[in-house]
Amino acid sequence: MSGHDHEPRIAELLGRMTVDEKLGQLQQLAWAWDTGPGGGDTAAAEAAARKGLLGSVLNVVGAEASNALQRIAVEESRLGIPLVFGLDVIHGYHTTFPIPLAQAAAFDPAVTAVDAEVSAREARSNGIHWTFSPMMDVTREPRWGRIAESIGEDPYLTSAYAVAKVRGYQGEDLTAPDRIAACAKHFVAYGGAEGGRDYNTVDVSEQRLRNLYLPPFKAAVEAGAATVMAAFNTVSGVPAHANTHALTGILKQEWDFDGVVVSDWTGVQELIAHGVAADEAEAARRSLTAGVDMEMVSTTFVDHGRDLLASGALTEERLDDAVARVLRLKLRLGLFERPYVEESAALTAPSAEARAAAREAAGRCMVLLKNDGDTLPLDAAALRSLAVIGPFADSGDLLGTWTLPGAPEAVPVLTGLREALPDTVISHVEGASAEGTDTSGFAAAVAAAEAADAVVLVVGEPPALSGEAAVRGELGLPGVQEQLAEAVAATGTPCVVVLVGGRPLTIGGWAQRVPAVVMAWHPGIEAGPAVADVLTGAVVPGGKLPVTFPRSVGQIPLYYNHERTGRPYDPAAPEVKYVSRYLDLADGPEFCFGHGLSYTTFALGEPRLSREQLAAGDLEAGATVEVTVAVRNTGDRTADEVVQLYVQDPAASIAQPVRRLRGFTRVRLAAGEEREVRFTLGAEDLGFWTNDTAGTFVVEPGEIHLHTGTSSRTRSRRTLLIT
Repeated sequence: MSGHDHEPRIAELLGRMTVDEKLGQLQQLAWAWDTGPGGGDTAAAEAAARKGLLGSVLNVVGAEASNALQRIAVEESRLGIPLVFGLDVIHGYHTTFPIPLAQAAAFDPAVTAVDAEVSAREARSNGIHWTFSPMMDVTREPRWGRIAESIGEDPYLTSAYAVAKVRGYQGEDLTAPDRIAACAKHFVAYGGAEGGRDYNTVDVSEQRLRNLYLPPFKAAVEAGAATVMAAFNTVSGVPAHANTHALTGILKQEWDFDGVVVSDWTGVQELIAHGVAADEAEAARRSLTAGVDMEMVSTTFVDHGRDLLASGALTEERLDDAVARVLRLKLRLGLFERPYVEESAALTAPSAEARAAAREAAGRCMVLLKNDGDTLPLDAAALRSLAVIGPFADSGDLLGTWTLPGAPEAVPVLTGLREALPDTVISHVEGASAEGTDTSGFAAAVAAAEAADAVVLVVGEPPALSGEAAVRGELGLPGVQEQLAEAVAATGTPCVVVLVGGRPLTIGGWAQRVPAVVMAWHPGIEAGPAVADVLTGAVVPGGKLPVTFPRSVGQIPLYYNHERTGRPYDPAAPEVKYVSRYLDLADGPEFCFGHGLSYTTFALGEPRLSREQLAAGDLEAGATVEVTVAVRNTGDRTADEVVQLYVQDPAASIAQPVRRLRGFTRVRLAAGEEREVRFTLGAEDLGFWTNDTAGTFVVEPGEIHLHTGTSSRTRSRRTLLIT
């Protein structure tokens, strides 16, 4: 962000503002998607801006609309303070990249950085200054629709992506015409909602809060995130919008965050529904004093702030602090100097370069779940005929959740395959709809499969079934798609399944009867070409699962970094009854965290340590240990492998996870090439937070087991002794 000292200007403005103008700066109103200046529900925003009683607006789309509203604020209000325009630019503005969960599967933060850079360029040119992204909610709950927006179940991976996306959006200078302010959301523990039911309760210990949910937010703040958004959920009985411990104690005091804390949509007013505020005045008091600085959509701050000040329930110091944070954001964005955008320079469609970046990203995100008999890649030279079947085979509905109005549809998989295989006769049959119960198309699908040399079956869940408020009680394929898969597989024709969706799905039944499955997620605007790249081998898949795929919904929550139990299940002794397992399910997931195959093979050497013993005090003073592992491509194709490092503390004062990811590197190797991968571990990798609410981090003496491999099930291990 810009290094200018804005504090004198902030103090000067605060000295000139009335109480009402100060409260107005804390108000963000929503703009109608499809109406311009003066139309529909935009009148309230225009009137408030004209009086200098508005700080921000969200959902303004287009340079003309943003400039028109900005002129009212700058040229007609008393102080001329510009508005800041926000929008949910989650994984693209015009150019839709793969959903964030898919990006996580690349195990390459550069993928999300490119998404952020392209998004920022397109959004800022259209008058958007602020995105409500990245979502940093660690989650172990695939039923939760917003897992699609997340980086999955691991705090270390999520932290790495947090840093990359914040820097991608913001760059080095927020005043630049191709940068926007990031917003780390949702603070905090939103991903732990009970049963995956959106907006629901989260009851969490202090150590789990600090070890699991908080690290990505801390990483985002340290990377310079300009804003943070409060979460809808309660945290151990206290809604996040009223949680002083989280918003002020941890975020603003421990981490010294000087940016804006914005509420989520009507999140302040919802304190009444939560049962912690009797009315809107109390909701405003609790939220403001807890640390929320700007109210999105609901208007309790503006409506009741003056009375709260008069009664002493709200201090002038706290009000001025909130206003200063909003002004600081606007100054960092350079809005006082350049409040408008050049309408003739607004980007109105994806560029060829942006599409190419989205295509490359989608290819890097896909995960080869299984590939029996080397069914993939398709042999273009020998493939005379191909049947492309399924409800998503010729669909443009592959962008995923949180796409913006007017964003171009995805290129269908059928189109991508026809371009990639011009000499192959390609037939197409839908077979069934995505969610319907009609099986009348099965016969045509079976006939097409029987007549072809191979089948590509494109099935999954539509984007409407993932995202906010899109909670699923079952995770199988919707409608009759599973029966379609069974029918096509029964033909015996080699069948490749391309699985699309926004979350882990339970695919164990039908997937056992097909030789190859590619998890394509919701891959974005260049879906078809990217899928074709992977299926034909133009791109060798190298993605890994950022979240566990369960065998059954009944196993949830199921995640790799679980704590040990006193009676763990031992596959070597299945006759033991009193252990932690299911009677009617095999132990473990269908596919584990970190899993992903390739079209080649890799061999990892044993890990080596730069030192095998060091003192806890030295670690706390900054000492590190280096872990080195050799990786070799033992196949005949250039390809990527993700080398992963996990840490385990087998005996600690608080039970530790069986493994914790603390390092990963995606490396490209030519056939036969070998390279050494190095990881550096310090105190933050080898210690943990305790249950002390004041925040105590410890590195305890004892053995630490270091595991390296290509998934969370790796067995290679070395031991580090901490004295």
